[in-house]
Amino acid sequence: QVQLVESGGGLVQAGGSLRLSCAASGSIFGINRMGWYRQTPGKQRELVARIDSGGRTNYADSVKGRFTISRDNAKNTVYLQMNSLKPEDTAVYYCNLGHGLYYSSTYWGQGTQVTVSS
Repeated sequence: QVQLVESGGGLVQAGGSLRLSCAASGSIFGINRMGWYRQTPGKQRELVARIDSGGRTNYADSVKGRFTISRDNAKNTVYLQMNSLKPEDTAVYYCNLGHGLYYSSTYWGQGTQVTVSS
């Protein structure tokens, strides 16, 4: 159906930067929304940032001003530029795509580990 391939995770020192990428393939509606969520053990998966096919964005308050989400609609690829990273940003980051009514048909990537050392 829809496949998501992520890259860019890794280990970085506090204050550093990482750039995550997620490429979607398959039968994807032109009107869709792609984003990044993150999860740590014992916590619910939370929204980090997302962007729809019109370029409208949403960010978690904890990352505003530090992270920037963007996309290439022709490639169905979403990027997350993460700057000024903090240890509390450490998590598994998951790419997500939603389409259909209320973006209710959702797909997930396999997750990529981001570790920020203090």
